[in-house]
Parts: sequence; structure tokens; C-alpha cells
Amino acid sequence: MKRVRFLARVAGLAVVVLVGVGACALDPQTEGAGVTTPAPVGLTEGASGASAPPTPERSATSPSAQPSRTATPKPSRSPSATAAPKPKPKPSRSAGCPQGEHQRAVERYLSRLGGFGTLTVDGAQSAADCVAIKKFQTRYGISPASGRAGPTTYDVAKRLADTDVSRCRAGARLTFCVDLTRQTVWAMRGGTVVLGPTVTRTGMSGYATPAGTYSVGWKNLREWSNPYEVWLPYWQQFNGGIGFHETTTYLHNGAIGSHGCVNLLHRDAVRLWELGSVGTRVVVIGRRPGT
Repeated sequence: MKRVRFLARVAGLAVVVLVGVGACALDPQTEGAGVTTPAPVGLTEGASGASAPPTPERSATSPSAQPSRTATPKPSRSPSATAAPKPKPKPSRSAGCPQGEHQRAVERYLSRLGGFGTLTVDGAQSAADCVAIKKFQTRYGISPASGRAGPTTYDVAKRLADTDVSRCRAGARLTFCVDLTRQTVWAMRGGTVVLGPTVTRTGMSGYATPAGTYSVGWKNLREWSNPYEVWLPYWQQFNGGIGFHETTTYLHNGAIGSHGCVNLLHRDAVRLWELGSVGTRVVVIGRRPGT
């Protein structure tokens, strides 16, 4: 009887142990709860993801916490022994003025005109030539006034030097003279030139300034042009709607022209205005090329 009771107790204990183990394994909510998993052999503390975060390693490729105290060598300021020496610029005879393709001709024309300095007619730019050509360019509004004997400087110098003032039929009284062929203007009184010759630009093709003898009809410091809607400074009318006035564009742009008026540089327009008066005689000769 005692043996039977002993066996019954042992069997009941075994059933309790088996049910408890099964409940822990099948309950997903309590997986690992309160269970300490022993560390596998060979792994140190911190190797497991469930442990404290590992201390980062200081690998050879990661930046150091302290900046390196090793100074970067600075490049030497001394020139390299192998560097090729730079060629030295050759001294210029012209003190910086370039030589143009019309050097000799411009020297000759400026020597004939006079008043611009001493030039040597040899076709070679010099410091004296440079000064004289710059002075000429500045006087006649040629841009840039660089001292270079280019096409515009040559053209202006030739026109002025070739102007024959005796062709203007001027008498004892003041006369304004316009040479359409050479595009020049001057003023004479009693056979003496009192202004110029200087440069002008007259009527373009289709608006040619007519030759003839006229007189100044009226003057105005600033005349408004109704058909062209532009101010005409230092206006002196002499033939219908045609007159002398300061140009409002670059005078040496030969591709354009006036609508019949005689365009002048500022200083020449002012001087002609000071000389002239109502009734002043005006003589226009020749014809502008291309009109």
C-alpha cells in the first residue's frame, strides 16, 4: 500500500514539471523574460547585442580626436632653378604709341599742316611723332587718340592738307566756306583764314547738301528738329532746313551722314557760332563722294 502511494506521488510530480516547461516555451510574450542567457564560451562582455554598446575602435582610418601637430611644409617662394627666364620686353622708340599702316603719310601731312610738333618723315614711329599724332587726333575728335597712324587719322589729315582755301569765293566780308568733296569747313575774312580748315560731315546719299552761295538766315543755341526729333546745338540756318550745327554722333563714322546739314565738332560749332551772324555769307563747293 505504501509502495502504491509512493509511485502515485512520483507520477504527479513529473506531470507538473512537464506542463511548466511547455508553458514557458509556447508563450511568446514572455520569451526571454527574466532569463539570463549565459555568455558563450570565448566571448567577452559587450560582444553580445543585448549588452552595453561597445566602445568604438580607433582604427587607422578614423580621424584622431587631437589635430596633428605635424606642420604641412609651405612651398618655397624662391623661383625654381629649372624655371625658364621670362623674356625682357624690348624698349619702344615710340614711348608706348603703336605704329600704324599710314605712318609716313601721316607724318608728311601733319608736317604740312603744322602746329602739332616736330615730326620726322621717315615712316618710323618715335616719341615725338607719337605726341604730335595724339595731339592731332585729340584736336579733330578721332577716337581712340592712341597716336597710331590708322585709316581715320590718315583720311582726316589728307583732307585737311589737301583743302585749297583759295577755291572759296570769299570777299572782304566774313564768309563761311564748305568743301563737300574734302568734307572740310573754314571761315575767311578779307582773304585771311580766321577758322580752320576743320572737318565736317554733310548730307548722305539721298540728302546731299547742295552747292551754291547762301547767307545765314537765323541762329539758335538749340534748335529742335521736328522731322527727326533731335536737338541741334549751335544752329545757323542758311538754306531752307539746312544749317551748321554740332553733331550728335561720332563725326568720323563715314557710313552715315546728315540730312543735308553741315555737322561740326563741338569746338568748331561754338567758334563758328561766335563768328557768324544773320546775313553772314556761306559758300558751298564740290560734292560729297558717293552722293
